[in-house]
Amino acid sequence: MNKYLFLLLCTLWFSSATMATPAPNVSLKSIRNETVTLEQLKGKVTLITFWATNCPSCLKEIPDLTALYHDYHDKGLELFAISMVYDRPSHVVAMSQSHDIPYSLVLDLRGGLAKAFGQVELIPTTLLINTQGDIVFQTTGLFDLSKMQQRIESLLPSQKG
Repeated sequence: MNKYLFLLLCTLWFSSATMATPAPNVSLKSIRNETVTLEQLKGKVTLITFWATNCPSCLKEIPDLTALYHDYHDKGLELFAISMVYDRPSHVVAMSQSHDIPYSLVLDLRGGLAKAFGQVELIPTTLLINTQGDIVFQTTGLFDLSKMQQRIESLLPSQKG
């Protein structure tokens, strides 16, 4: 079987994975020189997307990711976009500035992050991590914004006043 066909079939099979699996305890260093580990993010809902500046679907998701960040960051959502190993850092920085991206952009300069999350090769790949540090949703391709909003809201700590 062709490697890419196999990857596509696996992607379709796992594209709506809902079985919780522990997220790897990786360190994420943003282009703003901020570093955090996923272990430190326990207690928060975390959305991670793998992307590249030359990926049309990835670029199409930027407004949705920005909206999610603005709507939920103050309620406990952390959002990281991890650029693929082949993406030029200068392109990522330029994209950050031209699209006024508010969430953290991370460079995966050696491919270790993509490997840690199950050898991510197809983009965009988006993962949602609950407050306990488990991956509870993963999809490849464009995500549905309203369904993602529902997932995030169901994971956020209740807003008791």
